[in-house]
Amino acid sequence: MNIWSRFCLSIFIGVALNAMAFLACADTGAAGTAQGTQAYVEPAPAAQATPASAAQATPASAAQALVESLPPWFPKVAGMQFNGVYQNVPAFHSPYEGQNSFTTTNGRGRDFTHTYGVYLGSQLTSTLQAYLDLEYFQGNGVSDGVGLAGFVNGDVIRAGSSNVSKSPYVARLYLRYFYPLSSETEKVDRGMDQLPGEQPVSRLDVKAGKLSVSDDFDLNRYANNNRTQFLNYDFLYNTAWDYAADTRGYTYGLVTALVQPRWRLAFGVYMMPNTGNGAEFDLIDVRELGYNLELTLKPNDTGTVIRLLSYFNEGRMGSYDEALALGAATGTTPDLHLVERQGETKYGFGLNVEQPLADEGETGIFGRLGWNDGHHETWCYVESDRHASLGLQVSGVHWGRKDDRFGIAYGVNGLSTDHKNYLAAGGTGILLGDGKLRYGWEQALELYYRVQLGPYIQVSPDFQLIQNPGYNRDRGPAEVYGLRAHLSF
Repeated sequence: MNIWSRFCLSIFIGVALNAMAFLACADTGAAGTAQGTQAYVEPAPAAQATPASAAQATPASAAQALVESLPPWFPKVAGMQFNGVYQNVPAFHSPYEGQNSFTTTNGRGRDFTHTYGVYLGSQLTSTLQAYLDLEYFQGNGVSDGVGLAGFVNGDVIRAGSSNVSKSPYVARLYLRYFYPLSSETEKVDRGMDQLPGEQPVSRLDVKAGKLSVSDDFDLNRYANNNRTQFLNYDFLYNTAWDYAADTRGYTYGLVTALVQPRWRLAFGVYMMPNTGNGAEFDLIDVRELGYNLELTLKPNDTGTVIRLLSYFNEGRMGSYDEALALGAATGTTPDLHLVERQGETKYGFGLNVEQPLADEGETGIFGRLGWNDGHHETWCYVESDRHASLGLQVSGVHWGRKDDRFGIAYGVNGLSTDHKNYLAAGGTGILLGDGKLRYGWEQALELYYRVQLGPYIQVSPDFQLIQNPGYNRDRGPAEVYGLRAHLSF
């Protein structure tokens, strides 16, 4: 039986056994995030179960003993989670609305989203791992997920041009191979898409399959996970980085990284969807690819991390200028779909910094800067061509709640001249379109407080203030009140 057959045939058995095994492990603790790189785990000898009396034995402990006796390639549950977000936006100044305006009309000012995930990992050989993530999402997001560059809930899955259904789906399915470049290792804890164990501090990493580009690029300790940190898109990734993804945030690709203690160089090639904000890909089409290159530097022993990102996308995109010219020539509203052409390109750059300040790094600051050329339409992420953000995370250890966190951040998004003129003429993009535009920088202020309730449950009140929603000074400001509940194993 080959390694993929072993992995697939044992998935469902593994979920049940590992779920019961979790119950037997009181010291498991809260799992890590669903983002981040994966860790190498040296297969350990099978553990010998200690005989237990009938009074001591439980189904969970029996499952734990069985899991420990299974071969290393048998799938293990790396984590399971539930994330629920309720948000309410009171009515705000809105003298007119277009197709993609941020709005509270017809009940769209309130929404509850809920996401469920099961994350599996398998140690196929000593240097090869496989991962499978299954997720399920419900909800629409306030304003049905449109009208903002920095949308207020990073969990929201927009229907997209493919009108993607609200049904369970495979989020990730990929192989991870590493080649050690040193004998020195570091400990890695269990987390979503991360098996526990040791990994070489110097290594060559390769991942291939169905992935999220943001698992390996533009990471940040303090602003990278909407399920445990900030909710707004402005503080998840660089909004000027139009990274390759379907409307759920995933794609197919290959990424390789050279990792050293003081630096990391990563290069990834990923498939672009065949329509803007779409969920379908044209297989083996080299004219629809996104390329990402990032250098990560750790220049000192204080924990400073600097990431320098660049990207280049090629696909069937439309030019804002060409859409405006066609609209003027025909006396119609400009429409990007009418000028889309294969082989068009988009490129950009990003700077990402994190600086621990205290509390073993749990208190620290972060910031991002981003720019893209802004000549062609936003294809995958958000409608932003310029970005700047700055924020702070504070550990609750200072008020006797060591596992709590407080965060505050401010972000600004801007448009290129071409993009601005297109929206001002009544054009619509994948997220924006008020019918006209009195341009201003879109700004977001967010505060959250994460309360840790036991090892598995977190509750986070959240407040956001949005100035110039959709870059329009005729609209807003909008206040967003939210409450997030997160359960993870």
